[in-house]
Amino acid sequence: MYQSISKKLAPTGILRIAINTSNFLLVSGKNEQGIPTGISPDLGRKIAEELNLKFKYIKFKKPSEIADSVDQDLWDVGNIAFDPKRAAKIDFTKPYINIDANFLVKKKDKIKTNSQVDELNNKISVFEGSAYDLWLSKNFKNAKIIRAASVDESHDLFYKNEANIIAGLRSKLIEDAKKNDDFELIEKPFTFIGQAIAIKKGNPDVIKYLNDLILELIKNKYILELLKKYNLEDQLTIPNL
Repeated sequence: MYQSISKKLAPTGILRIAINTSNFLLVSGKNEQGIPTGISPDLGRKIAEELNLKFKYIKFKKPSEIADSVDQDLWDVGNIAFDPKRAAKIDFTKPYINIDANFLVKKKDKIKTNSQVDELNNKISVFEGSAYDLWLSKNFKNAKIIRAASVDESHDLFYKNEANIIAGLRSKLIEDAKKNDDFELIEKPFTFIGQAIAIKKGNPDVIKYLNDLILELIKNKYILELLKKYNLEDQLTIPNL
């Protein structure tokens, strides 16, 4: 079975794994050889091993670059969040990890709920092309969304008072809130990001195989072991599939 999937997915015999290096939860760093480390690279390598394929990582600076290059034959599998717009050209597995996205606000603004964020006088800084940026674009109508080229730049906009709210991954926002008593995290996530494996649309046998593999890796606790390996058990959740 896996031989036919391997040929369809990686006809050269080398699985090209697209890695979003801006996702600090899933790409925790790199080794001495400069090879990415973390949950995302480990899972990509696991897929290659299951298919008896060699592999190499193709690094991208943000998830939108992976999605936008789907027709350029740069990668075979990508590790990005599901989004309906992306699904026009990309097939996604069921998510293997959920990541909470929250708002960080300034206490003086007295914003306590997510619904209060979408008001005309608010300015939200966000990492352009991230899954939560896509969610805000679809769901928020009143607040001004200010897009930054990186996660760090989105935080800089907040620190410099060019935005009064940050939208981002919960774990990093918690760190910011601990450093400054003037900041406050809205505890309830405004959305969660379902991280999935992506392939170019149009290969149902391959996406079924990958879906079954993800389900098995959740059931046999492989994904849980990755969370433990990178000390992320309290920051990420495993979906109930």
